[in-house]
Amino acid sequence: MSCMSVLTRDEAQTRARLLDVHHYAIDLDLTRGDETFDSRTDIRFTVRGDTDSTDTFVEVKPAELRAVTLDGRPLDPAALDENRLALKNLAPGEHELRVEAAMRYSRTGEGMHRFTDPADGETYVYTQLFLDDVQRVYAAFDQPDLKAVFDLTVTAPEGWTVLANGVTEHTGDGRWQAATTPLISTYLVAVAAGPWHSVRTEHRGLPFGIHCRRSLAPHLDADAEELFEVTRACFDRYHEKFDEPYPFDSYDQAFVPEFNAGAMENPGLVTFRDEFVFRSAVTETQRQTRAMVIAHEMAHMWFGDLVTLRWWDDIWLNESFAEYMGYQTTVEATRFTDTWTDFGVTRKAWGYDADQRPSTHPVAPENVRDTASALLNFDGISYAKGASALRQLVAWLGEKDFLAGINTHFERHKFANASLADFIDSLAAATDRDVHAWADAWLRTTGVDTLVPSVSGENGTWHLGISHRGSPGTWTGPDSTKNRQDLKHLGSLQPGGGIRPHRITIGLYDHDLHDAGRLIPRRRLEADLAGRSIGLFTAGAQPALVVLNDGDLTYAKIRFDADSFRALRESLSGLPDPLTRAVVWNALRDAVRDGELPAATYLDIARAHLPHETDLALVDGVLAFATGQVADRYVTAEQRPAALHTLAELCRDLIRRTEDGDHPGLRLIAVRHRIATAAHPDTIAAWLADGTVPGGPELDPELRWRILTRLAVLGATDEAAIAAELAADPSATGQEGAARCRAALPDAEAKARAWEAMFASDDLSNYLFTATAQGFWQPEQAELVRDYVPRYYTEAVALAARRGPAIADAAGRWAFPAHAVDADTLRLGQECLADADPIPALRRKLADQLDDLARALRVREAGTD
Repeated sequence: MSCMSVLTRDEAQTRARLLDVHHYAIDLDLTRGDETFDSRTDIRFTVRGDTDSTDTFVEVKPAELRAVTLDGRPLDPAALDENRLALKNLAPGEHELRVEAAMRYSRTGEGMHRFTDPADGETYVYTQLFLDDVQRVYAAFDQPDLKAVFDLTVTAPEGWTVLANGVTEHTGDGRWQAATTPLISTYLVAVAAGPWHSVRTEHRGLPFGIHCRRSLAPHLDADAEELFEVTRACFDRYHEKFDEPYPFDSYDQAFVPEFNAGAMENPGLVTFRDEFVFRSAVTETQRQTRAMVIAHEMAHMWFGDLVTLRWWDDIWLNESFAEYMGYQTTVEATRFTDTWTDFGVTRKAWGYDADQRPSTHPVAPENVRDTASALLNFDGISYAKGASALRQLVAWLGEKDFLAGINTHFERHKFANASLADFIDSLAAATDRDVHAWADAWLRTTGVDTLVPSVSGENGTWHLGISHRGSPGTWTGPDSTKNRQDLKHLGSLQPGGGIRPHRITIGLYDHDLHDAGRLIPRRRLEADLAGRSIGLFTAGAQPALVVLNDGDLTYAKIRFDADSFRALRESLSGLPDPLTRAVVWNALRDAVRDGELPAATYLDIARAHLPHETDLALVDGVLAFATGQVADRYVTAEQRPAALHTLAELCRDLIRRTEDGDHPGLRLIAVRHRIATAAHPDTIAAWLADGTVPGGPELDPELRWRILTRLAVLGATDEAAIAAELAADPSATGQEGAARCRAALPDAEAKARAWEAMFASDDLSNYLFTATAQGFWQPEQAELVRDYVPRYYTEAVALAARRGPAIADAAGRWAFPAHAVDADTLRLGQECLADADPIPALRRKLADQLDDLARALRVREAGTD
């Protein structure tokens, strides 16, 4: 079972007052078979105080707890209660605890994940210990503010290499010893072991390495210089920004299989999902994203590892800072200078969406009561909204004062822990501005402000008014856990953010008299918005277009006056700056989601302007929203064929435009989306048969699986074709592609097999579960899978309770029947939340999915008015 007692904030605070933890000696034996590994942990700690004795506990979640000794005295392993082992009658002073156990390997990306590569049969293991998965690998006083020094020894099979937080040495007989760490938190300990393919170098006297499984070696080698170039550039830039030097003895980056997150900031050993080792053609935007993730994780070496949060309510401090620094440093230090455009059209939309759901929370929540609650806050608010808030802070404070405050923070709290209050105090020490008031307005509130312009002009002057609307709050539905005696909880309104101060740039644009499709900038105005409205009078003719938040320095939804909207419909693609275009596309997206802009109008604007777009992130982001949300959810089943036709024609235009070969990234995006929007199989089936798109590109494995998946949805392929493709590409990615295709077949038996694999069996790994779920629900197959919709809610609850948070997240994210936009699906989901008691990870995902479903219903209703 996956159930464990969660650690509460009160318990952590009590234990932190009681204990000083000095040292862990961890010995892992990875040669004990395919199911379990051995773990021995020695912990030296001191009990504070002058009381005669006190009680506490240590956490461990073993397959078998074999032996426990405290100060040489054996304790009864049977006393383990779920994941807690009580330590009673501890006298003040030093103690030593030894815990010996067999621990179970994971197939879900939690704890010690084990993976056998189907391409060559080689096996790899790695740890992902974030938050409370430490207990799956070694015994610990598992909370971030009990930092300690770690010594790690690993026994591994012959031919394996062991990577860890520090430099490792092979001492013989399969034994590996890692260098002693400085003070770090328990969740930051890392091990990655297997027959890695490694490329190594040195920079500024430190060993750098990149690692992947052997079957990906040619692809890693092809990109090794780019990876090292980005790593070196970011490393040097951070040393220009930060006074504290890099605090660890080496810097390894391991690209590991079936990784749940994008990457993890383990000190000295960052783990990345190995999809970042590109085995098929990618766009420059995908390379840019990889560079940003490298920069993001490196920022954590200082903010997160050197200085670590005290409790999980300040997880935003880790992630928002790294998110902001990742994008900004990529712009400053690498060839990828347009990363904020990608942030604006993809990541920021993630934040806006999360902040308008009932599950919204402040960037810096004040009451994260336990670890289960903390896990739910890894969302678009902690990442994208938090980074947007920091970007606004830098605009308001100035980068010089911001960095001065950051360096004060590092100096005060290095190798220790800090809170939001500590961070704000450090910033306040570097400026005369009221940073505490800013933090209250931005970090302790919820929701998205909306900025609405009104423009009028006469007699050679024009007037701009800006209405500043705060978030109206969000409605939280019924929650049976809040029932009190005979009173049933029917829902509640959570207050919004009120009015936040914003420093914005206002872009003014005129039509180009020599090019009817082009808009040229007249000037930019700077404005501080602190109240509910502002008015500006300006000499000259009224501009054709007014763009609030031009440059995207604040976090707010914007709208357009009527004249500006007409100018955009005519000339959006004629705006010269891609970041301005990102602000506009985001505003149009928000208007569709809010029911203010008809979905069909959005598609018409995309059809008119996207064929002329040059920024890859914008093309991909707009097409992803137009396909995945507008065509699949916001239009009715009767309207969907027309929407797909519009998008297919748009993609054809892009493909025709790129026939000269000068824009391979743009062409690749167009081909991918042309596959996704195909309503008939003939064209893409011909591509698959020929092994190429006419005029390029040739079909690599990624494109072949895309086409085969779409052909499966359309009923234009079969099991024999899927098996033949898998035989040609037996890699892990090929296994996932085959699972996705098989689940997508419009056949009752295929659907039954896929459902059984997801919900009745626990054999699927996290990645194979996700691939199967991605194939299962298809709008074209709504009638075929209708009976599975009510089954989803009951069986997902049981699955999540059985397999734990990672699979619960996948079940809520990918296995949810998102295509079923109807009142019955919404009602069944609400009943599930009210009565079925799903575990927190699934409850949060279901609540978000149901809010998105209700929004889709409202958008459809608005479209019929």
